[in-house]
Amino acid sequence: MELNKTYFYTASILGWRHLLKSENYKNIMIESLRYLSSKELVIVYGFAIMPNHFHIIWKMLKYNGKEMPHTSFMKFTSHQFQKILRNENAYVHEFYGINCKSRKYMFWQRDSLPFELYSQKVFKQKLNYIHQNPLQKRWKLVDSPAEYIYSSAKFYEKDIDNFGFIKDYRLGWKEN
Repeated sequence: MELNKTYFYTASILGWRHLLKSENYKNIMIESLRYLSSKELVIVYGFAIMPNHFHIIWKMLKYNGKEMPHTSFMKFTSHQFQKILRNENAYVHEFYGINCKSRKYMFWQRDSLPFELYSQKVFKQKLNYIHQNPLQKRWKLVDSPAEYIYSSAKFYEKDIDNFGFIKDYRLGWKEN
């Protein structure tokens, strides 16, 4: 990803395990997004955290030290996930063990997918896809997008901001 470009980004939990079913892990992700936004490192336009993956539309504004903000997000959430699992569920913690020189555990699959959003039409399609994700037959987490707590749908449908970091794309998003 490049700075000052808007991306639709998907990241999945290793092995598609349902780690993000727990509110504890979702809240770690929300806090990380809140922090990155408050430091003006990213703009978050929309997201949904699903049981084993998440989708987000965001723009990287500047580096967090020497790394891109999405890298900081992935590292921070991984460290926090590991901390919780090590203390509360050692059995599940071992599912994320890997044989690698640089790390002993991995929570996010390496095939995260950034897709640059080059037009408002594509932007709207991806935002709609994100908000409809919890309703898909496979998940059936809620009956309407705005009911799903860990999504930006309520922000766009009912003008209710439960997170404090979502920026409304309708107030000036421009193509890259």
